[in-house]
Amino acid sequence: MFFRQLEYMVALARERHFVRAAASCGVSQPALSEGIRRLEAELDAPLVRRGNKFGGLTAEGEAVVLWARQILAGRDGLVADVAALRGHVTGTLRLGCIPTAANAAPLLTGPFCAANPGARVDVISDLASSDILRLLLENELDGGISYIKDPLPDGFHAVPLYSERYVLLCPASAGWLPGPQATWAEASALPLCLLAPHMQGRRRIDGMFAEAGVQPSPTLETDSVASLFSHVAAGGWATIVPAAWLLAFVLPPSVRALPLVRPEGSVPVGLVTLDREPSTVMASALVSAAEDADLEFFSRLPLVPRPGEHRPAPARD
Repeated sequence: MFFRQLEYMVALARERHFVRAAASCGVSQPALSEGIRRLEAELDAPLVRRGNKFGGLTAEGEAVVLWARQILAGRDGLVADVAALRGHVTGTLRLGCIPTAANAAPLLTGPFCAANPGARVDVISDLASSDILRLLLENELDGGISYIKDPLPDGFHAVPLYSERYVLLCPASAGWLPGPQATWAEASALPLCLLAPHMQGRRRIDGMFAEAGVQPSPTLETDSVASLFSHVAAGGWATIVPAAWLLAFVLPPSVRALPLVRPEGSVPVGLVTLDREPSTVMASALVSAAEDADLEFFSRLPLVPRPGEHRPAPARD
């Protein structure tokens, strides 16, 4: 049995397609298939349901994939630990992130890379919190920036980072809300463009509307925060975004940002890792960066920047 055969099984379970799995492993499809057949012969068990196309894994195959992920993670951890003992943290940090917290990621990856110049970082920024937990368990991620309001299941550890709050963005022209703030009820009556219903950030917003006793009827939905800003800037729509996104986008003079009140809700965001000993070098280094980072300024952001004002993150000492 070789590590390479286990990598083939993990890739096939992930891609659900022989050709894509082979491409992800950098081998030909016949080479991947032959490697899996040899593993089946060694284990004396069918691992893959074969037909005209990939038909899924057998029960034995599913069990092998679980073990393969653990074995490969252990191998990678061993290599990283030995390198760390020699003063070199190498390899790839795999960080997952919910979309609305994507602009917080550089405040962790920056210090991580500065402290570990031999490492590289791979960020996936379109995951739901449930995806992050699953990928951590499957050893596909070293850490994830996620909502941590709900109690975490056993086996996970969280480092609180900041509290996510929301602002209403709307045109500054006459006919829209004139005051310095807006209620969720007032926002629900506006022509809204919001994140798509399947996205966790949208579900949080819907929960705030429900707490206010109202239900919005958005005229446009998208899976892109950047698209929300663009549509409001074009005129004709209002939207609701996390206040932290005011750091990433310059508001044109035609757009106002109003704090949302009644209710004034916030959701904790943190770094989630597996709670296990020994921890991997990558996870430990990432947790150290998170514990040293000061992201609480996200919670203290002025909620009403002047039109056209871009608020950069405060400089670190």
